[in-house]
Amino acid sequence: MALIKEESEDIKIEDAITAKQEDAEEQTDLIALKEETQELDETEEKDHCEKHHDFVTEKHNRSQTKKKVSLQKRAQKTGSRSRFTCKQCAKSFSQHEHLKIHMRIHTGEKPFTCQQCGKSFDQKRAFTVHMKIHTDSTFTCQQCGKCYSRKENLRYHMRVHTGEKPFICKHCGKGFTRRGSLESHVRIHTGVKPYTCSQCGRSFDQLGNLNVHMRIHTGENPFSCPQCEKSFSRKGNLEVHMRIHTGESPYTCQLCGISFTQKGNLNIHMRLHTGEKPFTCQLCTKSFTYRRDLKRHLQIHSGKKSQRRPVWQEIHLKKCRWANITIECLSTLTILKKKLS
Repeated sequence: MALIKEESEDIKIEDAITAKQEDAEEQTDLIALKEETQELDETEEKDHCEKHHDFVTEKHNRSQTKKKVSLQKRAQKTGSRSRFTCKQCAKSFSQHEHLKIHMRIHTGEKPFTCQQCGKSFDQKRAFTVHMKIHTDSTFTCQQCGKCYSRKENLRYHMRVHTGEKPFICKHCGKGFTRRGSLESHVRIHTGVKPYTCSQCGRSFDQLGNLNVHMRIHTGENPFSCPQCEKSFSRKGNLEVHMRIHTGESPYTCQLCGISFTQKGNLNIHMRLHTGEKPFTCQLCTKSFTYRRDLKRHLQIHSGKKSQRRPVWQEIHLKKCRWANITIECLSTLTILKKKLS
């Protein structure tokens, strides 16, 4: 049983990633509360910005307009002096300091961190506006202590505690506490993806997903394992990785009791009980439980000689079938091979 458990946890990465991608909506459910809270915080910051601009006089606006025109004329004269160019997007700057600030867009660096709530920002100006949430807030949640500058925003926040979700998706009936969250969700049904990567052209339905995707191009891995120093681009990937150290397997099959570190691996395992074979050969319509079995089968049609399983692998599969379970995994088979040799 220990071998089966090790093996099921190590189901081929390709299958696990596929299952994880197909389960995107469920992941969205898990972080919905965080996203809606973040959206409320952003509303607070926007409110502070609007209040700030209310104090700007018409005279100052005229002054700013004249200054802008002057800067534009100056830019035309000194355009050739923009010597500092971004290697990622080719945008040019006249000062190296401006280029450094711009690079944070690509690297994801956010050096300005709020000591009260931990939120980070890439520009000092945005950080300053955010801090007003903590200094100028007058409406406080009695349940969790979070503060807001407007009573309306506190009312929105209270839905987190009451469970009220007045905004309902007409496609699937799912409810949300804020209209903005519903609008983001509806894109799952409509297929609209307004956020496009400037590097590779891939599109996303949410800005947050685009920001995470950009780490592929920048190479940024901000989430590091404290035990082995391995780093990841997503917090969720780090959490899954940590189960290697803790031994936690939170996803358990209700039919046979085998546990898994990832939900995607449990989904793949369930095919053994349901008999589902989602991978079908387009040449002979034969179906398979695993993608790798389909690839091995396709060698028959291509004329390539299919590699026969070694003896130690046959022994392992025979034992698994005797237990009414058939699971293949290279890492576990390698361990078994060492024991048999």
